[in-house]
Amino acid sequence: MEKESGIAKKADEFLQIFKRGEEFTKDLIKENEKLRFRIAQLEEAAQQAGNEEKMRLCEDRLKMLQEEIKSISERFAKVEEENKDFASKYVEVETENNMLANLYVASYQLHSVLDFNEVLRIVLEIIINLIGAEKFALFLMDDKTNELVPVASEGLPLNDFSKFKMGDGIVGKVAREGESYFLENASAASPKEIDTKNPMVCIPLKIKEHVIGVIAIYSLFTQKSSFSNIDYELFNLLAGHAATAIFSSKLYTQSERKLTTIQSFLDLLKEKPRK
Repeated sequence: MEKESGIAKKADEFLQIFKRGEEFTKDLIKENEKLRFRIAQLEEAAQQAGNEEKMRLCEDRLKMLQEEIKSISERFAKVEEENKDFASKYVEVETENNMLANLYVASYQLHSVLDFNEVLRIVLEIIINLIGAEKFALFLMDDKTNELVPVASEGLPLNDFSKFKMGDGIVGKVAREGESYFLENASAASPKEIDTKNPMVCIPLKIKEHVIGVIAIYSLFTQKSSFSNIDYELFNLLAGHAATAIFSSKLYTQSERKLTTIQSFLDLLKEKPRK
């Protein structure tokens, strides 16, 4: 009996050891699960922290790119504005060159003929084509009467224009002072009735300081909204070339008439007397 009692006691002790081992194993498994869960949490936190860092870096990079785009856009806008300015200046210079070329051709035409009426016709064409005048007149100084006499016109009959004494009205004042007259805010809007005594533009025809006539403009074509800086330069150039051409052709015509008269007189003297 004592032997069986010892065996039972050892079996019970072994069972207790086994149970403690089983409980220890269970505890290990639970701790292991806790550790795995904790590791998973740490990995997830690390991954989230990494994503946030990447997100922050992406946001910084995006901000930097946006600033670069803004800077490039500003530079592009500035360059585009400069290009527009250059294009505008190019068009202005091109227009001025074309006008000067046209004036050169016109001045060549003026000085290539000596017929007075032909010179007047060319002057009228220049005023129409280069200046854009619709209604205007050309006055020349009569040295004998000291009056400005209308010799050619466009858009209005020549009979509508009267003579002007030196200093009389705008036309006479321009002839006396030798300075151009421009109506303030002159435009293409033609008045209902043209007042031949009050032109919108009046340009003296001068050879050095001697005024030989006046160009009086009363209205512009509808497509000509206003005068540009080029127009004012053309006025000055035209006045000088037209004055020279008109004066030269007038002298030539007078000399031709005198020569013809003298030649006729000589022919009469050479005729043999009748028997």
